[in-house]
Formats: sequence, C-alpha cells, structure tokens
Amino acid sequence: MDPLKQITCTIFLGYRVSADPSGANKFRREIRRQLPGLLLLAALFLVVVFIVMSVEIKLSRSNRIYRPNELVEGKIVTKLSSSISHQGIRLNVNASVNLQVRGGSAGVIESFYGVIKPITILKKTVEVLKSGRISSGTTEIPFSFWLKDPGEKPSENFYETYHGGDISIQYLASVDISRGYLHKSLSATVEFIIESKKENLPEKPISSEMVIFYMTQDTQRHSLLPELKSGGFRVSGKVCTLCSLSDPIEGELTVESSAVPIQSIEIHLLRLESILVGEKIATESSLIQTTQIADGDVCRGTTLPIYIILPRLLTCPSVFAGYVLDPINVCSLQIPKILSASHCGLSRVASRFPFSIEFKVTLVITFQSEQLKVHSKSNFKTLKSWHAAESIPLELIRTK
Repeated sequence: MDPLKQITCTIFLGYRVSADPSGANKFRREIRRQLPGLLLLAALFLVVVFIVMSVEIKLSRSNRIYRPNELVEGKIVTKLSSSISHQGIRLNVNASVNLQVRGGSAGVIESFYGVIKPITILKKTVEVLKSGRISSGTTEIPFSFWLKDPGEKPSENFYETYHGGDISIQYLASVDISRGYLHKSLSATVEFIIESKKENLPEKPISSEMVIFYMTQDTQRHSLLPELKSGGFRVSGKVCTLCSLSDPIEGELTVESSAVPIQSIEIHLLRLESILVGEKIATESSLIQTTQIADGDVCRGTTLPIYIILPRLLTCPSVFAGYVLDPINVCSLQIPKILSASHCGLSRVASRFPFSIEFKVTLVITFQSEQLKVHSKSNFKTLKSWHAAESIPLELIRTK
C-alpha cells in the first residue's frame, strides 16, 4: 500500500479505536511502525514552506531617470535559502508606445480595432552571466547596458515616459534566470524613466506665454441658471500656456461680478490623446488632476493666484508625432470625437507615428444652486446649468 494511504488509514483507525481500550495497544504499535513516514512528510512540508527564492532588480539611480545616450547600471539581487544551478542570466530591455482605442471615443467599426499594435522603441537582450550556480544567501550580480549604442541610429524616437489613458510609453528591464525544464525560471521587472537629452533642451528660464481670458454668460455654450442669464457674471484672468514640466502652471483670476454666489472654483488639468485608426483619428479627453482655487463665495475684485504642480508620470512634453493638430481648433472640439483626415485642425498626416499627446486646462466655476444639492456629482465633460467653464490649450516642454 502507498505510504500516504497507510498513514491516512492509521489516523482514521485511531479515531475509531480510541474509545475502545482493547484496540489502544494495537493503534500505538501501528503509529510506531508508521512514525518514519510521518517524520518524512513533516520534513518535506517544512522544506517546501521555508524555501526562499526571490530576485530583484536595483538600478544605480534611486529616481530611475535616464537620458537616451546614457549608460544604465544596476544590480540583480537574489535571495536564496539554498544554492541553485542556472542555464544563464539574461536581461531583456523593452520599450514601446502602447495604443488603445476604447469604444467611447470611436465608432462601431473603429472599436473593433481595440488594442493597436505597439510601436517598438527599443528591444535588446544583454547576457549577464553564462550557466553556473548561485550560492545561498544574498547575491548581487552587476549589469550595465547602453540605451543607445554609440553610433547607432534608433528606428524610433526615444519618447519620454508617459502613463496615459489610451496611450502609454514605458521602458522596462526584465531579468530571467533560466533553470531548465524541470524548474521554474526566476524573473523580475523594473520600469525606468526616460527624459529628453539635455543638449537638445532649451535653457531655463523660458519666456512664459500668458493668455488673457474672461468668462461671462455670453461665452458659455450650454444653458445656464435663469439667475445667471438675467443678472450675469464676469470673471477675468490670465494663465500660462507654455510651461516647463519642472515648473508649476501659474496665473491669476478675478471675480469681477456675479449675480449668484459662487460655490467653488476649480482648474482641471486634461490630456487630449489622439490615435490614427484607419483613415480617421480617435480623440479622447481624460482628467489628470483637479486643483481647487477657491471654496465658497469669493470677494468681488480680489485677485486669486493660480499655482498648479504637474504630476510626474501623468504628463510629458506635448507630442505631435504623425500629425500636428492646431491646439486652438482642438480645444474647441466636442470630445470624445472622431476627426477625419481632412479636418481643419489637422495639418499633416503620417502613418508611421499614429498618435498625439496634448494638454489643456479648464477653469470651472460652480455656482450655488438648489439643484447642486440633488446632483452633487458631475462629469467634467458634461457641464450643468450651475457651471461656467473656459478651456485653454497648454503646451508642455522639457527644459535643462
């Protein structure tokens, strides 16, 4: 009989004879006979539970920021409870632009495209170690690789790292420790961040471009509260439209008059992602962050400062790759929307780089209203009668 079955039957038998004194001695003899098997199973259980095998990639820079012409260095750290043999340690470096068209921003036909084939920026394999053994405990294995080899002409541009809604640009380094067919390979992945070359960047400070805006009941394209239509309101100010990623968005606004008390004033930072799908362009707008400028009614004639810190990975330099959209025309479009290649906001089309990343800020004023208590939640794409909004295109650049 199989040892495991014997042990199981013995334990089951013990429950039955424990109440019978005449069978107690027989049960004890059976336990003594099966004791080596029980100890072996317990030892195997402890070995499986307490085996430690982990691998981690640690880059030499804590912020993980690199330039396309720089050397990436780091260590592969393994923690093992016992030594293992391997058939080689390889480091795979992959970078790509991932594009996705969602049904909300495309028509029925375009939605079938779904995830578009990624655009490969970088793909290379570095052999760190040949076959051998890794000792128990903590082991650090150094590695290094060039993002772009000297004299090499990359097939694609090194776009900056960006995590968006429909577009993401990622640079990943993955280690693979192959252990043969009978053992599971050990692997780990780390993302590093790419920024533009310093020699190609403009010097700081850049000349900030400020745009003057004003908001009244006549500048709104949606229906307003009757009190706002009759009494009116006027808000004026200025905001930066060309901004460095390392600097905040600055500006100011003044509430000159308002017939209805103000509930709050907010500024939405939006991304406008466009993807070329067939002969059309799917454009989707999504919210990055919201910054509250004022809470409650605002004193008339008081200047309020605008100061917005840009998030690190959710923004990048404005990309016009494949086609160039006129920011003013795009800002006035109703989104999400499909644009044809002949749209007035489209000045150039190229099939090689079928995407674009742009940004804008939207100033939203919420007025006090009884309807606001019923509809407390609102979508930034759908303005209600107690809202007033003004959108301004924003160009982001990287500076030294």
